[in-house]
Amino acid sequence: MIITHLQEDGTAQRWSTDDLSAIEAADIEKAMGDVPWRGIEMRLQAQDATALRAVVWAFRRRAEPDLEFATFDIPGWRRRVRARLERAEIDEALANTMREALAKSEDSMIDVLAPHLRKLAEDPDDVDAALDDLGKGHLTRRHRESED
Repeated sequence: MIITHLQEDGTAQRWSTDDLSAIEAADIEKAMGDVPWRGIEMRLQAQDATALRAVVWAFRRRAEPDLEFATFDIPGWRRRVRARLERAEIDEALANTMREALAKSEDSMIDVLAPHLRKLAEDPDDVDAALDDLGKGHLTRRHRESED
């Protein structure tokens, strides 16, 4: 997942949760009250303030080792911090949905998931590319727009 933090000077810092070390991930879990990483990922997708703050805190601690989670804050967090899906996460979500859809011989599950993934994606075009890669190009947004 990509976490973007808009600085007060207008510049943006971007981090990938894939770049966290195991120790940093464990520190985030502990800081959030022993929430397992899967729960943190779900909270990041929901733009949960504490999960976003915890990930930014973990990355900031690299430069400021004494930074304490309890006192770390992000003023204006709603407009300044966001989490977005990376292509690998989109691929995984679509592959899992595809397996379920193929088992039922239907594309409706993918139709429901695709708009959600586009909203959360760092690059919404990654969703269409992933659908193309799965052989489901007929479900892409640009295919539908060309039919209109």
